[in-house]
Order: sequence, then structure tokens, then C-alpha cells
Amino acid sequence: MRKTIYLILIFILCNLPLFAEVKNDAAGTWDFGKVKEGEVVKHEFVLKNESKDKLNIQGVSTSCGCTASAVKNKSLKAGDSTVIDVSFNSAKYSGAVKQFVYVNTDNVKDPLIIFEIRADVVKDK
Repeated sequence: MRKTIYLILIFILCNLPLFAEVKNDAAGTWDFGKVKEGEVVKHEFVLKNESKDKLNIQGVSTSCGCTASAVKNKSLKAGDSTVIDVSFNSAKYSGAVKQFVYVNTDNVKDPLIIFEIRADVVKDK
């Protein structure tokens, strides 16, 4: 019984790359660290199409008006990558902040990709 379970686990772990279609960097999270209140900080996420099919980005949105995002290329051939520019305006924030960027795609298996940004907003003394 144990051998069977181990064999199944090994099979699954060895074949995980076969099931992955879209890859985003660093698990899709970026921490700006300490940010002065009122400062606008920016980051670029990389989204890679690791499938054999074309991937179309249908839209990009954010969880808050304080966060803006834009995608460089909305149509990715197999193996292509694009950059998703994200900016966060820390005005009127204090302490730990977490915001999200939502990327809607035509991928049936993974239609929504979520990136996360974090910051620790501090008052300028």
C-alpha cells in the first residue's frame, strides 16, 4: 500500500509541469516594504504563456482605485511573456496594505490570474 502511494506521489510530482500553462513571477506577490505616505511606487510583473496555445488577456483590473495596472501585450503566443505594470499610490494609507491585480484570460483551465502587492505605509515625520 505504501509503495502504491509513493508511486502515485512521484508520478504526480514528475508530471506537474505538464499541467502548468501560465507562469507568473515569484508566486505573483511583490512587497514594496516601507513606503512613505503619499509616495507612488511601481513594479513590473512578468506573465509567461507556457502552454502550446495562444493566450489572450481579456482585461486587467485592480482591487482598489489606489492601484493602477496596464499590460504591454494582450496576445501571447506559446512561450511568449508580457509585462504587467502596476503602480500603488499610498496617499491616505497607513500601516500594512495589501492590494490585488486581476488578469482575465481566455485560458479555460486558469481564466483568472491574481497578482498581489504589499506595502507598509509610514507617515513622513
